[in-house]
Amino acid sequence: MIRLVQRLVFLTVALCAPLLAQGAEDVKIGFVNSSVLLEQAPQAERAKQKLEQEFSAREEELRQLRQEIQGLEGRLNREGVTMTDSDRSELERELNRKLRDLQRQQSNFRDDLNLRKNEELGKLQRLVLEAIREVARDKGYDLVLSEGVVYSADRVELTEDVLDRLEQKGR
Repeated sequence: MIRLVQRLVFLTVALCAPLLAQGAEDVKIGFVNSSVLLEQAPQAERAKQKLEQEFSAREEELRQLRQEIQGLEGRLNREGVTMTDSDRSELERELNRKLRDLQRQQSNFRDDLNLRKNEELGKLQRLVLEAIREVARDKGYDLVLSEGVVYSADRVELTEDVLDRLEQKGR
């Protein structure tokens, strides 16, 4: 029984192989390097600048708070020995309060920044995918591969064409 199944499988593969090979000749396959597209697209640079502008004021506030903390630490180190116990305790409480405030603000800043980065990355990924589809349709590609390709010939490389399309859209 097992030999019969093996012969049927072999016969099926032998008969279908020429049909599969003939169909493969008609398929036009392309390749894009999506990491290059996400890094070099003009929209990526604009998104980066937008985020820097959006978060620069909060970053400056954090920098100023760090400077205040350094000033308090310096004062405590310089004058702590000569201060009264109550003055030193008050300065230490203020320093600890500012340190907690800094940690909280830094955590909120990181969370908000990561959220916005992910939003912008999602927009960029959708735009890149749309450009890949447009280029593939315009050039008659049936299949476009991305990550995980070991080798691709230059004639199937579409990354530059997609970058050009993204630059056109970015204007």
